[in-house]
Amino acid sequence: MSEKCDRRLCGVFAAVLLLLAVLLVLSVCVGAYPLTVADAVTALCEMFLPRDVQAMPTRVFWSLRVPRTATALLSGTVLGLCGAIYQLVFRSPLASPDLTGIASGASFGAALAIVLGVGSSAARMGFAFLGGLLSLVLVLLLVSAAGGERIGTYILSGIVISAVADAGLMILKTLADPERQLAAIDFWTMGSLAAVSAEKAIPLFAVALPAVILLLLFHRPVTMLSLGGDECRAMGLSPNVWRALLLSLATLAVSASVSVTGTIGFVGLTAPHIARLLIRRRGGAYLFLSACLGGVILTAADLAARTVGGGAELPISIFTVAAGVPVLVVLLCAEGRRRQTWS
Repeated sequence: MSEKCDRRLCGVFAAVLLLLAVLLVLSVCVGAYPLTVADAVTALCEMFLPRDVQAMPTRVFWSLRVPRTATALLSGTVLGLCGAIYQLVFRSPLASPDLTGIASGASFGAALAIVLGVGSSAARMGFAFLGGLLSLVLVLLLVSAAGGERIGTYILSGIVISAVADAGLMILKTLADPERQLAAIDFWTMGSLAAVSAEKAIPLFAVALPAVILLLLFHRPVTMLSLGGDECRAMGLSPNVWRALLLSLATLAVSASVSVTGTIGFVGLTAPHIARLLIRRRGGAYLFLSACLGGVILTAADLAARTVGGGAELPISIFTVAAGVPVLVVLLCAEGRRRQTWS
């Protein structure tokens, strides 16, 4: 039985990683200035040449396609992994960065930085983190005030906080300069990778990548927390300390992603459930597979956003929501057939 599970797990990972590799190759080649695989190989050979000596395909490859593709991969990884973290820590199959209010709070923080005239990517990332962290604290306070940690409590609390953050965002839009700031805020609310550059990608990687690595290394405490506070204490772990640490790291990573890409919905909800469907458990390689599937979903959505519109780039959330809604519908139908239990 164990050998059969191992073969299944290896097959799933091989298929997902192969799909991700194909999508990454397509991502660096497809766009307004199309590149071939030969152009990509040439760009790799010319990467150390001075910029004024490089051929145009090489400049497009390194200045536009690589930062955009790497950002799509890392942001998708962040959303998929953090969605799985939220679902395990909150012990709710519907928890995700967008449904628990964290993404909306981070968007509000980034928009506030724009209205205040904060120019650097690092500063906007800091505002986004503070907004996401404040939303997380408010959600936890509402859950505590509700007197329980039922499955729907976190979601309802997230809806309330998201509504408050969205109202604040509308106020900021009213106060924003219509010619410059309003367009930038609209970018955050729709979600897009069109404006990604190496200057924006580097701070994202500096913040989000270490957080992702730490969250993957802490997979055992995450699994213990999903069993409940009593079981966690019995195994020698402090649930409050680990919950605060894991949620802070996840919120930091999500906020960093939102500060660069804007709000991209449903990746954090969809990827963990697909991972659960593929390997039929929430332990072991579940977190890593959720991260990989998040990268697959967002990279595919970015490809669709720049090709389906017939020359006009569409918001990424159109495609991620289209992929996530069926997952949510399936969950709701399953809830209607039987009482939801966490296993």
